[in-house]
Amino acid sequence: MKYLLLIYGNEQSRQIWDQMSAENRLTGLEAYDDLTAELASAGELIAAEALADPSTGRRVTVTDDQQVLVADGPYAEVKELVSGFYLIDCETEQRAIEIAAKVPEAAFGLVEVRPVMALDDFLT
Repeated sequence: MKYLLLIYGNEQSRQIWDQMSAENRLTGLEAYDDLTAELASAGELIAAEALADPSTGRRVTVTDDQQVLVADGPYAEVKELVSGFYLIDCETEQRAIEIAAKVPEAAFGLVEVRPVMALDDFLT
């Protein structure tokens, strides 16, 4: 079963990161490298990426007359924004939760586990 582990950031987590020494930041980044390597060697990793700042995003809208409109981000006044993800393929939801617990942001309650649906799932 595929699961998407959404990693969020909020004001508190950004402040903690900004106040870390370069050495502590490196240790934090190594935790991601270790998790990525573990998942790759277990055959559970599909993809993992960090996302750029929401201000760099673009919202694309196609109007009824097929005109493409592009707006700059960010788009919502929210306290938490998605900052990265892991797309994994593992046997059970419990395993996905075990993996999510290894993401450093889990210490702040900022990791969400969601099953990935196939298009066929929408037909049933």
